[in-house]
Amino acid sequence: MNEQSRRPQLNALKLRALVRDHLGAPADVAAEQAGEFGAGAALLLDGAAWVLLDEQPERGLGAALGWAVRRNAVELHVLAEHGTGLLARRAAAFTFPVAVWHIEGRTLLPALPEPLPVAPALPAEHQAFAATVSAGGALPVVEHGVLVGEVDGLEVCRVVTDPHTDEVRLEVGVGAHDREAFLMLHGNRPTAEALADVVRSVGAHRRPGAPRHPLNMLAQERSLRARLVAQPHLIAASSVAEAAPPVPRANVKDAVPCVATATIDGRVVAVVCSSGVDIDVVPFAVDARAALGTNECLVVLPARDALDIQHRLAGLVSPPITVVAVG
Repeated sequence: MNEQSRRPQLNALKLRALVRDHLGAPADVAAEQAGEFGAGAALLLDGAAWVLLDEQPERGLGAALGWAVRRNAVELHVLAEHGTGLLARRAAAFTFPVAVWHIEGRTLLPALPEPLPVAPALPAEHQAFAATVSAGGALPVVEHGVLVGEVDGLEVCRVVTDPHTDEVRLEVGVGAHDREAFLMLHGNRPTAEALADVVRSVGAHRRPGAPRHPLNMLAQERSLRARLVAQPHLIAASSVAEAAPPVPRANVKDAVPCVATATIDGRVVAVVCSSGVDIDVVPFAVDARAALGTNECLVVLPARDALDIQHRLAGLVSPPITVVAVG
């Protein structure tokens, strides 16, 4: 048995030891009180849920809350070795009692909420490429100081500054590796011409009704946002516009919720789009609403991906978030 296959067992042992030490020697934390939790470990003790987040803890608050409410816990304790400042910030928006603990060796320290990151401004020399992106048929989108071009929500180009020469250029491709390969193979080709070809190719795969292909399996949440921009009536809005996420994306090919603003009956409403089985979309939406400074927030999902637990968690936020399923 390798370490990866033993990881759930090791996490369960770690959680029980941490809880036992934190509550004091008399506390009896037996194996029978543990439950399955895929991204770490969890146990229920005297009505309190204790959840250890092991993998990607920043994306684990929703799953931890879901585990707790499904078992009728009265409070939740979330333990992690990193990302606890973000978790504490999001947990503060829930009416359900949540305590976030930072693991330091075998000691649990109360996590302090960290402020939302301040998005850097887009450099003027990067903004100058927006016209080239548009001319190539892509939609210019700015997030956290980065200008990209999208086709139906999928990034097909990005403005970068060369770390060695400080040259600012527009690179074509889906993700860093694709952009690097494209530059090596087509480095002498005019950028606008190369981008237009990629836009046509990607657009063919991301059109409605296109056969299944890797290019239409990526960034489905951003495709949903693009659909709302084009058809705002789907959420009873008069208009929908792209907005930056509360925290920057780490990887283009990772499925991460995206953000928009909608005008509904004259009110500005935060909109968070996601797809697939996303239990953490509600905690993410908490940050999105705070970053945009709106009172109302919609979580929009394809009808096939809307889950009862998302509605339950959305109702535990103050003020509540509304989950909307679109066909």
